[in-house]
Amino acid sequence: MAEPQLSVRSAKARDLAHRLARRENRSVSDIVERALEAYEIRETGREPAAAFYARMAAPSDAEDIDLEAIIKESRRKHTGIDL
Repeated sequence: MAEPQLSVRSAKARDLAHRLARRENRSVSDIVERALEAYEIRETGREPAAAFYARMAAPSDAEDIDLEAIIKESRRKHTGIDL
């Protein structure tokens, strides 16, 4: 079965995609997909994963939460199944 195709009527867009594909040693479809994903992130304001993880790893002034203590407080002994 044939792959779905995207038709672009702009010669400039076609030439740019082919030039980038040659330079990056990738397929034209990969270049177009990555460009559209980057555009979506930029236009919708979604934070890229790398920026999110960098922000999460950065030290903050917020008080640390002891998750292990919270989990231990909430633990209840399981009585098993009722036979």
